[in-house]
Amino acid sequence: MQFLSYLQSGVGALASYLAAHVLLCLLPAFFIAGALSALFPKEAITKYLGNDAPKWISYPAAAIGGFVLAVCSCTIMPLFAGIYKKGAGLGPAITLLFVGPAINILAISFTGVQIGMDIAMARVVLSLIFGVMIGVIVAWVFRKDEDERVAAIKESDAFDGDGKIATKIWIFFGLLLAVLLAGTLQIGVLTNSYINIPVTGGWMGKAQTWLNVAVPANAEFGIEGVSLQGAFLIIHLFLIGVTAFYGLNHVDEKFNFWSYFSLGLVTLTLLLASLKVVVAGEGAVMGLTGKFFAEAVLLTFFWIIAWRWFESYEIQEWLWETWRFMKQIIPYLLVGVFATGIVRELVPAVWVTSLAGENTLLANFYGVLFGVVMYFPTLVEVPIAQTFLSLGMSRGPLLAYLLADPELSVQSILITSSVIGKKKTALYVILVSLFSTVAGYVFGLVLQFAVS
Repeated sequence: MQFLSYLQSGVGALASYLAAHVLLCLLPAFFIAGALSALFPKEAITKYLGNDAPKWISYPAAAIGGFVLAVCSCTIMPLFAGIYKKGAGLGPAITLLFVGPAINILAISFTGVQIGMDIAMARVVLSLIFGVMIGVIVAWVFRKDEDERVAAIKESDAFDGDGKIATKIWIFFGLLLAVLLAGTLQIGVLTNSYINIPVTGGWMGKAQTWLNVAVPANAEFGIEGVSLQGAFLIIHLFLIGVTAFYGLNHVDEKFNFWSYFSLGLVTLTLLLASLKVVVAGEGAVMGLTGKFFAEAVLLTFFWIIAWRWFESYEIQEWLWETWRFMKQIIPYLLVGVFATGIVRELVPAVWVTSLAGENTLLANFYGVLFGVVMYFPTLVEVPIAQTFLSLGMSRGPLLAYLLADPELSVQSILITSSVIGKKKTALYVILVSLFSTVAGYVFGLVLQFAVS
């Protein structure tokens, strides 16, 4: 029975994650990464982020890029992989990887409101500083490997051209980024429902009741459960995977029926994910949100531009690169989320709070360790942190946890290793752990001094 409990926790974490977080953030991110890799000339990336770019340009550019993108830890992965493959230096790529999820503007604002501006501002400032410092250190340690990698990229892309980016590519990329932002920004104009359509069917309430039992929500562990809409979206994700396998696996050679079918299914799924469906009584209410209308308009313009402005081989290369990133990253993501769900069951949150009740170096390290094994999606980690604070966690270890959580989840470590290798990832993990632990400890000492 205990095994079944662990299995249910892992499946529940994976199901709630897929239903709530993959579609509107991760899918567009993969297409953005594919565009970066396939459509942007190598010189356009290396000019600002490459090893040959001045350090006072490349690292601030990566940090600012992370701040502007303001994405979660899973969404930054394909973007990180895309620029690294295209020729960005290891250091700036690491900086983008660290800063992007660490200073998500929504998470920072939420942190300030729920926990305090002291934690929020420390999180912003330290994330920017640490992102640059960690990037510089990792790049310096592996400078010989990086020189060889960059030389190989230059040799293989010797005839890329002058690095100028055509206007159509900027528009194409901008629309993809707009699709990502429209789906993830939590502002009233996007989340409000403007048209509500009643849907009848007694089976809906029964199905939702069954889902509530099969995948129970757990606020303590950040598991949101699975709604009826989420269940349908998971089915759509499975169908996307199957059709993409047949339609995109060799799309660099030619389009086929499954290529078009999978892209149509992706578009439909993004629109369905933008709806607000509330099951109530014998039916449901389907709300057409601002997010739905925004996604519909953006996707329509996007596909028109892709069809009218780009050659077939350009779209084929973009789709093939997108599929390559999906194959590389998604298996690690699924395994990591599933494993994290099991770990949550094995390690009760009360253990962590009892170990991190004082501001010691060991307590701060426990805060970092908790961020490794107990991943919570962006925004969810804030109420979780508030819960730990109310249970007695010291503010120093709390900051250490918030600094480490977006960076060192199990799936993030696995994916990073698949992109840059085990040795570079190991150093990155050690540095993030060390910097976060010391930062939390010093922050706690400053607070103690201020109070005294």
